[in-house]
Amino acid sequence: MLTAHISDVAHDFPLQLSRRSLLGGTLSALVLGVMLPPGAARAQGAASATNAAPGTRIPAFLEIRQDGTVMLKSPFIEGGQGIFTAMAQIVGEELDVDPARFIVECAPPGPDYRVMNGARVTGGSLSVQTSYPTMRRLGALARQMFLQAAAVRFDVPSGELTTEPGEVLHLSTGRRLAYGDLAVDAARLPIPTDAQLKDPKNFRWIGKPIPRLDVYAKSTGKTVYSIDIKVDGMLLAAVQHAPRLGQEPRSIRNEAQVRAMPGVHSIHILPGAVGVVADRWWRARRAAETLQIEWNEAAPGTAGALPADFSTDAFRAKLAATPGPGINAEKIGDATTILDGAAAVIEATYTAPYLVHGQLEPSSTVARWNEDGTLELWLPNQVPDAFQTAAAKVAGIEPAMVKINSPMLGGFFGRHFLYGPGNPFQHAILMSKAAGQPIKLIWTREDEFLRDAMRPMGVVRFRGCLDAEGLPLAYEAESIGMGSRGHLSGLKPGAFDPTIVEGLTEKAYTIPNKRVAHVVVPHPVSLGHFRSVAHSMTDFFSEGFFDEMADAGRRDPYEWRLELLKGNQRLTTLLTAVGELSGGWRRGPFDAGDGTRRARGIAMASPFGSEVATIAEVSVRDERAVVHDVWVAIDPGSIVNPAIIEAQVNSAVGLGVSTALFEQVVYEDGRPRARNYDGYPILRLADMPRVHVRIIESGAKMGGIGEPGLPGVPAAIANAVSTLTGARIRSLPLSNHKLRVPGQSEQTSLR
Repeated sequence: MLTAHISDVAHDFPLQLSRRSLLGGTLSALVLGVMLPPGAARAQGAASATNAAPGTRIPAFLEIRQDGTVMLKSPFIEGGQGIFTAMAQIVGEELDVDPARFIVECAPPGPDYRVMNGARVTGGSLSVQTSYPTMRRLGALARQMFLQAAAVRFDVPSGELTTEPGEVLHLSTGRRLAYGDLAVDAARLPIPTDAQLKDPKNFRWIGKPIPRLDVYAKSTGKTVYSIDIKVDGMLLAAVQHAPRLGQEPRSIRNEAQVRAMPGVHSIHILPGAVGVVADRWWRARRAAETLQIEWNEAAPGTAGALPADFSTDAFRAKLAATPGPGINAEKIGDATTILDGAAAVIEATYTAPYLVHGQLEPSSTVARWNEDGTLELWLPNQVPDAFQTAAAKVAGIEPAMVKINSPMLGGFFGRHFLYGPGNPFQHAILMSKAAGQPIKLIWTREDEFLRDAMRPMGVVRFRGCLDAEGLPLAYEAESIGMGSRGHLSGLKPGAFDPTIVEGLTEKAYTIPNKRVAHVVVPHPVSLGHFRSVAHSMTDFFSEGFFDEMADAGRRDPYEWRLELLKGNQRLTTLLTAVGELSGGWRRGPFDAGDGTRRARGIAMASPFGSEVATIAEVSVRDERAVVHDVWVAIDPGSIVNPAIIEAQVNSAVGLGVSTALFEQVVYEDGRPRARNYDGYPILRLADMPRVHVRIIESGAKMGGIGEPGLPGVPAAIANAVSTLTGARIRSLPLSNHKLRVPGQSEQTSLR
């Protein structure tokens, strides 16, 4: 049994460890439900969980070690959003173990970890809000098992026992037993069918700013990412992709020359690429760059092929010219009839560009075929079960024969879903099988920019009209194109894509007549999810147009929003809070203490179950926008860790500022113009504004955290710039606009 367990540990951690350190680590652990001698006790515990709901089979999740530390297999992956810490807080609260005593790893594929109504995905800010009750119950069930095990040891009823962090206490006698000393006994017990949850007023850790568990390892360089993985006998690989999607390799003019280059092991013809395997990655990369490849063109109309004449300018014009009315996603009253008959109609078209994810760690995969015919992969991903299925299809084996290891992500933002040619694992599998050795395939930054799945380009046409009080009477928005979900999964006839209309629909403002529609136009570019998905652009669209409507009614946009939120106490409180946080709303333009001319913009968003209000303060320098401060009030309903919320809002603001000011993917002749950061500017530290956060815990249903801080930022910045310059901003990024403040000479904006 011990030998088998050591083998499992070595298999899970493919880093080079000495036998002494490996044995030492193993012998110091008592594993709940794993390190048991064969026998009826273990079978009894397993049998009780045969038909258990996901999130209740405790041995799949928890390992209690003799030193009191807890290994937790998380259903969700850590990528900088603090999910491992949140899982430790939730489970630790009910288990009664300090979260600081947890070691958390991403769980392998399997039904035990599908705790989101039968699904498993890290994304959409869904992890904590959907798994919170399940993970609390997991901890409570495990605690109950320790109480039952201690009751047998003490020979007392379990009702006489309680727990303190990491141990069971018999109140009347003061006797104590540590969890580590009870783990084997507890593992022999059947899993309880129910357990009492804590009263939230007695929480020790939930709701507290617990330090992140992953910070120390990241800060000291000890965190192992996919790009760091090493296995015995591993070779390194690089690829040369086809210049355009849909092209396939026909021939290599200099194959003999490349095969003779130092360290080259083999050359592989792949779908849409040619790969080179070598003893070192730089040798593989240089060889791949040296390849002189002739490419076959895809037949006209081939799905997933990018036309040679495709350009973003032409496609944006096509979207804007595509007529409606589209498929209704929201309809209240009769906005179309009212607008068609209105004496004065406010009209505008807003646009936003394609974006790459641009995470700092380029994509990579380690693939190893084992002697028993199984395949093992180490790769960044947000959906382990889906990657297992996809890898099995590529490999031509059953999914059960594919083991997925999910290291910590070196970048997130929705990058690591299944994006077809946007993922390197397919090529790694094929090259490893052909080479007969484990392969680590690493993409360059240029590969990443060429093959990444884009945040969709967005185009929305608006119409609106006002009543006699200057308040909106009718509002209409037609979103033209396709969202990431529709592109990846397809749309049924007559259906709209929610990932292109969210942020336009279900706005909380009181408007008696509303229509939001999707005008379906497929994109030839590969599309993917992005941080805050459609909200990353649609709230810029809608909140900008609402500012235009307020201006048309000669109303202050902040006060106008308060008027439209009458009767909605939650959002009124939120909007009031962000105004107070900013020191009191002042739209401007106004002169700041440093002599700069400034203005503020306001925006609201309701993404992923949370509510957010954002104010940004800007100036203009050298015809470019400078963002000085961003104030964010966020109401996620209820919270697990306020420190993580504040960190995530800061992070989201940074990405929101970057996308508002700089980021855009431009296609010319079927290819992206930028292949690295020199052609795709992102936010620099010097451009990062001061961020001020207020968390409001309203007690509403728990919402998401990782993404809601972003959507209001581009809108608030653009609204502020529009106020400052007197010219309405309807397209991003702002770097495409030469900004001028009326009556202002060139100046230096001090920060």
